[in-house]
Amino acid sequence: MKHAWICILVLWSAVVLAQPPVYTLKNHQVEVAIDAKGNLVALKNVLTGHDYAGGQPLWRLYFDRKDGEQEIEVRGAENTPKIRREASRIVLQYDSLKVRGGNVKMQLALTISLENGMARFAARLSNNEPATIIRELQYPLVGNCKLPGDHQILTTSRGGQLYSDPRKQILAAANKPPYKSPGQFYRQMDLKYPGGTSANCFALAGKSQGLYLGSHDTTFQDTWHGLRLYPDASGAFTAMEFGLYKYPNCVKGQSWSCDANVVVPYSGTWHQTSKIYRKWADTWWHQREVPLWVRKMKGWQRIIFVHQYGEMFFRFADLNGRIKKAGESVGVETVLGFGWWQSGMDNGYPDSYWVTDPAQGGDQAWAKAISEYRKGGGRFMLYFNGKLIDRESKFYQTGNGKAVCYNDNTGSPFTEQYRFPGLGTFTGHHNTRTFVVADTRHPDWRKWLLKMADRAIAFGVDSVFYDQLGYAESSSNWDLSGEFPIPNLRVIADKADVLKMIHDYLDSKGNPDFALGTEHFTDVTAQHVDYIHNIHGATGPTDFTEWVRYTFPELILSDREIRDDTDIPRRVNHALLKGLRNDIEIYRCRDLIDKTPNYQRYLAQVNRLKDKYCDLLLLGTYKDTDGFINENPKVNARCFVNGNRMAVVVTQSTDKTATTRIRVPGYAFRESDSVGEVSIDGNQTVRLGQHGLAVLIYQKE
Repeated sequence: MKHAWICILVLWSAVVLAQPPVYTLKNHQVEVAIDAKGNLVALKNVLTGHDYAGGQPLWRLYFDRKDGEQEIEVRGAENTPKIRREASRIVLQYDSLKVRGGNVKMQLALTISLENGMARFAARLSNNEPATIIRELQYPLVGNCKLPGDHQILTTSRGGQLYSDPRKQILAAANKPPYKSPGQFYRQMDLKYPGGTSANCFALAGKSQGLYLGSHDTTFQDTWHGLRLYPDASGAFTAMEFGLYKYPNCVKGQSWSCDANVVVPYSGTWHQTSKIYRKWADTWWHQREVPLWVRKMKGWQRIIFVHQYGEMFFRFADLNGRIKKAGESVGVETVLGFGWWQSGMDNGYPDSYWVTDPAQGGDQAWAKAISEYRKGGGRFMLYFNGKLIDRESKFYQTGNGKAVCYNDNTGSPFTEQYRFPGLGTFTGHHNTRTFVVADTRHPDWRKWLLKMADRAIAFGVDSVFYDQLGYAESSSNWDLSGEFPIPNLRVIADKADVLKMIHDYLDSKGNPDFALGTEHFTDVTAQHVDYIHNIHGATGPTDFTEWVRYTFPELILSDREIRDDTDIPRRVNHALLKGLRNDIEIYRCRDLIDKTPNYQRYLAQVNRLKDKYCDLLLLGTYKDTDGFINENPKVNARCFVNGNRMAVVVTQSTDKTATTRIRVPGYAFRESDSVGEVSIDGNQTVRLGQHGLAVLIYQKE
């Protein structure tokens, strides 16, 4: 018997010793494990027990050859690393890489460590292969990801998007336009920071847990957010893979490294993704104090005075006439003026800003009109485009425009076309204006931007607005001086730097009330402006502007796209619910709100609430659903906090009537006000008709 037990023990020991090793890191929040082949075999939320890992490789790499072949794929599955476990990290070392049955002289070192509940995935690569460039590294990858059924895709695209069925969404987004991507291998939802997204993270978010992927990268370089489906054993595209992709552009003799990518299996609601990202953002976020008038601003009238094809919608005299009267009718004292120069909107940039309509009295008459408008408390924000150069402008034809603009990978100018229709069809479809895009790093363009600021100051306005400096274009400026053409992948960081330069310049003028604005929210640019003209209305079925509002509540961000007199209460209520300022752009800035009576009447009612509770709805901090209980999740409720007071905004647009009760632990109910069909009893039970809107005020006990 003793002999038998000894034999069993020996056999068991042999089996154990024959098992390939698994390298594991674990703390009280997260567990990560890598097998001997470099596959991710554990990515576990220790608190909930859920494991997202699917046992797939951690990485892929792509390189080009000088002979013209591009995106040659190097697969992690075809390469076996040397792995070592150090004190608090796992290191995977590849001394050369196998591809197509041979080796290339490229080295890759991957490091995994745990810190503050995050798994950090660092990479270093070197290229010693002649006539090649390493273009792309996809790492880390969570292949065959095991998602619980309640997880949704949460992206930061346009400030936040939420998709309820990850597989369905990726399939729907793939192959658009058709037959463009290699759909026989995978299906992909295209998403890139910056440009497509407003912050460098995304998540798979459930009700009580989720998986966060972020590139906490202070270089703010281009990063692809990988959302893919691969075929399963039956050939159906069901296997989900999520990851982060970087672009080293590493030629022979160079090395590249990145330690920015983190993955977090978190516990709690989607709010945790905001907290993770904001904790990192606080290491670089430096927003200056926003002028009080901007913080109190309920919105603006966005107006085009003269359009691209020469049609005049408004004259200087209208500013202190019909324009002012229309704003006063809805309690909006601010104008964001477009197309105020003689040649009109999107025409002749940058020379055109210096030619004010001489038939109306030129610069002097324009400055006088602005002054008269501002006398009664009006505010005026003056438009310039921060990047476009008209190819017919003097600056491009005979100045330094060709040296300033982006060049593509062939050395040709990168162009954008803008066309606006008049009363016919020819102008809007054929007679385009063609622009090149200025590289904001160029000293000559920076001088032009500061000249625009000086011109705004000279006109006596309250703010200068630079269009299109808050996002990155689809292309960038390429460097053709080396063996391979290489794009600038830090466009958004460059735009942030130029906005900081402009704000510094404005600050040096000694007027702290003078404001700076731009279009489109992107995290790194947003910190250097006082308000942001949003890129969309954020009221669509997948829009989730809660993400940007909760992560960066100090931002003054507008709504957009209410351009006629339809669907008014729902969209105006949404702006109040999320703390968005109103961008009044009637018929795409060609007319005024007095031509949309439903919008005019309803906005006036809602703005009365903003005035009454300005300290909370405008000056308070957006807290989303923190700090109160809404007993009916079908009713929308969000809150704002300032000192010891809280406002809870409640509305619903889906049912004929709906009822909820609002409870605020630690606070006492003080008062309420409303618009539409609303009743509130002493127990804070709120009954709302369709589009009913209520504001409940509480004070700390």
